[in-house]
Amino acid sequence: MGEKLLMKGNEVIAEAALRAGCRHYFGYPITPQTEIAHYLAKKMPELGGTFIQAESEVAAINMVYGAASAGARVLTSSSSPGISLKQEGLSYIAGAELPAVVVNIVRCGPGLGGILPAQCDYFQAVKGGGHGDYKMVVLAPSSVQELYELTVEAFNIADRYRIVSMIMGDGILGQMMESVEFKDVENIDKADKSWATTGTQMKREHNTTTSIYIQPEVLEKHNQKLQAKYRLIEEKETRVESYNCEDADIIVTAFGTVARIVKNVIKMAQKEGIKVGLIRPITLWPFPTAEYEKYADVPKAFLSVELNAGQMVEDVKMAVNGKKPVYFHGRMGGMIPTQKEILDKIKEILNK
Repeated sequence: MGEKLLMKGNEVIAEAALRAGCRHYFGYPITPQTEIAHYLAKKMPELGGTFIQAESEVAAINMVYGAASAGARVLTSSSSPGISLKQEGLSYIAGAELPAVVVNIVRCGPGLGGILPAQCDYFQAVKGGGHGDYKMVVLAPSSVQELYELTVEAFNIADRYRIVSMIMGDGILGQMMESVEFKDVENIDKADKSWATTGTQMKREHNTTTSIYIQPEVLEKHNQKLQAKYRLIEEKETRVESYNCEDADIIVTAFGTVARIVKNVIKMAQKEGIKVGLIRPITLWPFPTAEYEKYADVPKAFLSVELNAGQMVEDVKMAVNGKKPVYFHGRMGGMIPTQKEILDKIKEILNK
């Protein structure tokens, strides 16, 4: 490893993108992720890259479409309402099979909501918030170090599969400062981009970028190709952390910031003779279903703790498949659950 620095989460995302070879950023400011754009506005031109603060989120995502079509590593970032505005463009990019990275530092909603952290965009991210049968790879870091590592990996995955990769954090991760250790040399995938629209120099057939397939037979075949790619990604790119799950009394599942709180709850519970396990999805899609199947017969119950009204819990229920009861505890509006609050919920479940 190389240098170790104390940095804010949003700035680490921006630095990671530069280290991953991204030289094109298009975005629009919105709290609590604006530091990403602020950092890149200074750094990107120094490296000969392109930084554009677009006139809107809609403009920004279509600029991403253009740069991705040319085979460039390209980034956009926003927070919840801004990501909503990008949804049509994301569907077009997915339909055209273009690689791109999107960062969503989630804030609370619905509507304009507030600038405090939330996880209320889970459905939008993993179910495909735009129209059509498409998926994005959704990576959920839980530390500033992971913001760095998973941002670099998001670009590799995007290029590897010609897909949109999303980094989904929250306002706490974006704003907090932690030490981060950067590598001296990044592991950058050298993907074949012979499909890119870079100009033919009259030496080859034209490449085209499109998601328009008028004939139903052709469009169905294209969709089947996409679905086959998604199955491959499920097989190859699912990531999860399991902790303390063997012979656990209850297994808690959480992602991002909440998973950090749960790890402290595990220590508190241990002092009271309660064994709590944790399953932390690192990829929200593909969802680590197999990990829940592996431990489905171990605990008395599962508990999903989230900063929303209950979203990932639906995927947990499907993964557990009725073998054990699945409970939910959530906070909204920017409120964060305390360790005691979660432990009390665990005791309530175990005493039923």
